[in-house]
Amino acid sequence: MGLLRLPLRARSAGALAAACVAFALPARAQQDLGHKVLGTLGLRAGAQQDPGVYVADRVIFFHADRVVDRNGNRIPMGVDIDAFANGVGAGAVFRVAPLSTYVGASVGVPFAHLRASTSRPEASTDRFGLSDLYVQPIRLGWRLGGHVDAIAGYGFYAPTGKFEPGLRSGIGRGYWTHEPFAGGTVYFDRRGGWNLSALASYDFNGRKRGIDITRGETLQIQGGAGAPVFRIVEVGVAAYAQWQVRDDRGADLPEVLRGARDRAFGLGPEVAVTIPALRSRLSARWAHDVHTRSRPVGQVFVVGLTVAVWKPSTERESH
Repeated sequence: MGLLRLPLRARSAGALAAACVAFALPARAQQDLGHKVLGTLGLRAGAQQDPGVYVADRVIFFHADRVVDRNGNRIPMGVDIDAFANGVGAGAVFRVAPLSTYVGASVGVPFAHLRASTSRPEASTDRFGLSDLYVQPIRLGWRLGGHVDAIAGYGFYAPTGKFEPGLRSGIGRGYWTHEPFAGGTVYFDRRGGWNLSALASYDFNGRKRGIDITRGETLQIQGGAGAPVFRIVEVGVAAYAQWQVRDDRGADLPEVLRGARDRAFGLGPEVAVTIPALRSRLSARWAHDVHTRSRPVGQVFVVGLTVAVWKPSTERESH
C-alpha cells in the first residue's frame, strides 16, 4: 500500500482518514496500470512486452489489522482496514526496428472502495469512487540477446479522484505524482524459462490540493523470481520494498507524523497462466508485509488479466 499511518492523538484523526486513502489506483509481460501500490507487480515486472495493443484488468484486495510506529512498535489502537480496487486500462507497444528499441505507452483508470474502522469513531471512514488516473506516456525497452530485457520510462498520477481536505469522503489523493522507473529481467536458460525480474521507481509528490501537506519522495522496487512448471504455467515468488527517502512536510502536517518515514518489505507466492488461444495472461499473487515502519502491517491479493487485442503479423506468426 501507499502511505497509511496512524496518528497517536485524537486531534490527528483527520490525518488517518487522509492517509488511509493513499491507495492509487493502479502477452508475456503484465500490462502496467500503475504500480504505486506495493504488490501490484511481481513476476516479469521488468520484462519487455511483445509488440501489440493490450487491454487489462487488475483487482486488488488489501487488509490490515495493526499499525506500527517509526520504531516498529505496535500502536495501541484498534484498527481494521479493508480496501478493494479495480483498475482497467489499455496500452500499446511497437518495435522501432532501426533503433532495436521497443516503444510503449499505457493508461490506467482505477475505482476503489476503502473501509477503515478504528477504536476512535471520528477517525473511521468508508469511501468509494474513482481514484487517481495513471498515465504512462513513454516506456522504452530493449532485448539484449536471448537472456536480458531492459526497460525505462516515465509515468504520472493525476489527481482526478475526489479529494476534500479534512473530510471523510472521496478516494483521491489530491496531488500529482511524477514517477520515473527502470528495470529489467534476466533469463537464466532461455527467454520464457527461469528468470529474475525487478522494476525500480521513484515518486516525486506534489502538494496536496487545498492543504499544506506534501508527501515525501519514495523509492519502490517490485519484482520476483519465477520458472515454468508446464508450457503455459509459471510459478514463483513475488517481492517488494519501499523506502521513504524524504520527510513529509507542510504547515498542516500533524506533529506526530513529522519525521516518520515509512518503510516496507514483503513477499509471497505468484502463479501466472498464459492462454495462447486467447492471447492472454492471467496472474494471481498474494504477498504479506514482513517488515514495516510508520504504516499498517497488511497483506495484499492481486489478480490481473492482460489480453492482446492486436499483434503485428510477424508477432502472430512467431507466437
